[in-house]
Amino acid sequence: MLISQPNIPIKTYRFYFATDSAVRLPRYPGSAWRGAFGHALKKTVCVVRNTPCNQCMLKSACAYSYVFETPPPADTEKMRKYTAAPHPFVLQFPVTASASDTIYTLHVILFGHGQRYFPYIVHALQTAGQDGIGGHQQIFNLQKIEDIDRQGLNQIIYQNGELRPQQPADSPAIPTMPNQIEITFNAPLRIKQDNKNIASRQFTFGAFFGTLLRRISMISYFHTCTPLEIDFAALTTQARTIQFSSQQLHWHDWTRYSSRQQTEMNMGGVIGKATLDMQNLEAYWPYLWLGQWTHVGKGTSMGMGAYSIKSASLPTNTSGTYPEIIQG
Repeated sequence: MLISQPNIPIKTYRFYFATDSAVRLPRYPGSAWRGAFGHALKKTVCVVRNTPCNQCMLKSACAYSYVFETPPPADTEKMRKYTAAPHPFVLQFPVTASASDTIYTLHVILFGHGQRYFPYIVHALQTAGQDGIGGHQQIFNLQKIEDIDRQGLNQIIYQNGELRPQQPADSPAIPTMPNQIEITFNAPLRIKQDNKNIASRQFTFGAFFGTLLRRISMISYFHTCTPLEIDFAALTTQARTIQFSSQQLHWHDWTRYSSRQQTEMNMGGVIGKATLDMQNLEAYWPYLWLGQWTHVGKGTSMGMGAYSIKSASLPTNTSGTYPEIIQG
């Protein structure tokens, strides 16, 4: 079945961790959390030790392979030249955390078929927290998990070691399009064009939307039963003619250490705000809204490329996390 509008079943979970002292994590802690999460998940599920995932005969049935390596199926018609498809999850983190807080929250967003592996993800994040996160190896003890209902009726689905039944995932409803929106890029957005990172001065709606459309299309193709069928060329060509009405953007430099590659990596990107007049942009609105969950650009699974949409005619976010999605 092919569709002409994005339709990605999505679940958002809020994990609550307790710590014995004030949180000591960097401003963008996604690399630390994702690394510990991946290590714990592989340790939990891998039964074929010392074998690269791409050579393992169990890779098509393995939770770690699907969640973290995400190999394209052998019969795929897309991304044949790539060794991995988009991951079926992203992590999101509080915008700010008080130095006195000893309760730490993070959000896990799962796409489509990734929901099947949620119990593994819970166990892996619990283990990761107990093993210690970041350079200080700070201990985070999982207390509870909430299923974030987009109608504001959050439900505790994990507490005291018990994982409770949940409602099925569904695609976020697209609200009425406002006349104007403000897009806030809450975490570094890293987009490449002609093998060069796009800096704040070169940042355009066309580059942003083209990258977002590819990501949503890939997630739909690899992680749902409803691949997207639209005129990609027409949408992206027109997007190059659209301009933000105002931009307050700057480049934010930061580095992370890759234990896999045994080196520091530059992961800087654009952060800030941009305003967009939405007149005659009805075709773009569903993708812009959905992108608050999917993120965009490089490093999305570790929380990069997170953005939120604000308008006087849309609900106000009071959750303390990046997107305006919790009540949207």
